[in-house]
Amino acid sequence: MQSVAPPSTPPNASGVRRTLLIIGGAEDRIGRSVVLKRFIKLAGGRRSHIVVIPTASSYAGEVSEAYRDVFTRLRGGDVSVVHPETRRDSNDPAMVEALDTATGVFLTGGSQVKLAQNIVGTPVGAAILRAYERGAVIAGTSAGASIMSRFMISLGDEGLTPKQRASQISAGLGLVEDVIIDQHFDQRGRYGRLLSMVAASPNLLGMGIDENTAAEIRDGKVMSVIGAGSIFLVNARNAITDAPDARRGAPLLVSGAVVHSLPTGSTFDLDHVELTAFVERHPDIEGAVVPAKVRAARSTTSSAAH
Repeated sequence: MQSVAPPSTPPNASGVRRTLLIIGGAEDRIGRSVVLKRFIKLAGGRRSHIVVIPTASSYAGEVSEAYRDVFTRLRGGDVSVVHPETRRDSNDPAMVEALDTATGVFLTGGSQVKLAQNIVGTPVGAAILRAYERGAVIAGTSAGASIMSRFMISLGDEGLTPKQRASQISAGLGLVEDVIIDQHFDQRGRYGRLLSMVAASPNLLGMGIDENTAAEIRDGKVMSVIGAGSIFLVNARNAITDAPDARRGAPLLVSGAVVHSLPTGSTFDLDHVELTAFVERHPDIEGAVVPAKVRAARSTTSSAAH
C-alpha cells in the first residue's frame, strides 16, 4: 500500500493541536538528528522555550547539559531544566512556572519507576498535562517514553516469548489513552513482555518503539512514524489467551493478535487501529539504527582524531 500523505489533522474542539513525540531511546544526537530536529520544529524553533526533565537519570547534570548542547546546536530557543529529585520537590512553584511557559517539554531516559514516583500525581506532573493541553509538544525518550501512557511497563523480563507475570505495570502520566508503550524494542528483544501485557489487558494496544525512532501522535489519534527504525503495534482485542489461568512464569498462549510493523513514512489511526497512509522512504546508512554505545565510541574516536 502506497499513497500520498493525508492532510494534517485539524485542531481539536478547543482549537489547539496537541502533540506527543514518543522516542524509543538512543536517538541520534551527533549526526542528522532527525528525531530531535522534529522536536525543535514542533516546539517553535528559535522561538521555543524548552524544558528538559532529567529526573529519570542517575546522571541528571550530565544529561541536562548534553541535551542543552544538542538543542542549541539544532537552533532551538531557550532551554531550562526542571529536576525534581524527590516527590516533595515537585511541589516547587518555580518548577511549575517554568513548565507553564514551555513550548516543548523533554523527558530524558533512565528509570521510569523513578520518574513515576517523583512526578506522577504532583504539581509538576499536572503542569506537564496542562502544557500538553495548551499545545506545547511533550517529548520523551526511553523511560520518558514509557511514562507517557496511563499504564506503563515498570519492570519486566526481556525475550521473545510472552510469559505469565514476567512484567509489572505502574501508573504513568496518562497523556496516551488505551496504549501501553515499550522502548529500545527491537534492540532489547522486548516482544514477549509487550505481548504478555496486552494478553492480560486486551483493551490496551501494545506499542514497541525501536531506538532512534519516534511516534508523533496528534490529538491522541493520528500517529506518524519518523526515524531509522520501526514501531511494532499489537492489537490483542480479539485474541485468544490463557492469561487468566496460566501459572507464574509459564509461556502464554496468544493466538489471533493482529500486528503492524510501521517504518518511517507510516501514518496510523489509533482510534480505528488501521494504517491510513504510507510514503516509502529509504534512509541512508547514516540514518540506520546504530546502538548508543557504538555511536558514543565513534564520537570519542572522532574527537580524538581532531
